[in-house]
Amino acid sequence: MSNSYPMSERMPVASMRAEARAAFITRTYMHLLGAILSFALIEIYLFQSGLAVTIARGMLSVSWLLVLGGFMIVGWLGSRVAHTAASPAAQYGALALYVVAEAIIFVPLLVFAQIKAGGGVIESAAFVTLLGFGALTAVVWYTRKDFSFLGSLLKWGGIIALVLIAAGVIFGFQLGTFFSVAMIALAGGAILYDTSNVMHHYPEDRHVAAALELFASVALMFWYVLRLFLASRD
Repeated sequence: MSNSYPMSERMPVASMRAEARAAFITRTYMHLLGAILSFALIEIYLFQSGLAVTIARGMLSVSWLLVLGGFMIVGWLGSRVAHTAASPAAQYGALALYVVAEAIIFVPLLVFAQIKAGGGVIESAAFVTLLGFGALTAVVWYTRKDFSFLGSLLKWGGIIALVLIAAGVIFGFQLGTFFSVAMIALAGGAILYDTSNVMHHYPEDRHVAAALELFASVALMFWYVLRLFLASRD
């Protein structure tokens, strides 16, 4: 979730003919599906090969703040390249880099979930996330509302969340159930925002960037839905 959409002088796809809009939307959501499937396949490979435990140990041996900082940088760079690069290869490279980064950052949480609650909790969290994504997407497509006004709220919400995460790491306090619920709400707002941008603001050649933004918001929701599931097992 970068909370930004391409501010281009090119005509947004919403102003084009119905065939062009339909083709753009189809490409966007096919790329989103591809990103989600790629994420899942990477995780399956890491767990089946035994690399997941090794990665989790390595990541947990350093400051979690550094891990999150590195992840944010990769995410920002990926989103920036996907939005600005003229080369399709660069856009796809940015999406691939972001998916791989997400897969790696998720490893410690997924390992913990598997050890603590078994694999079923992961599937349950994934199902709830996809259900929520589908419902929020339907809201945008049914109402045809432009949710770009959420951009500033999401930006400030993201900054506050990062400050709380950093404070938790530095001072050693836990961010509990309320924080997870708040972050799920933030991710839901991001899905509304990103889906609205797909409908109203993206130019025709930015379907990869659109898919990246949607994937980032879905991943954010999945992370905190899974944390909430795990908290309920305590």
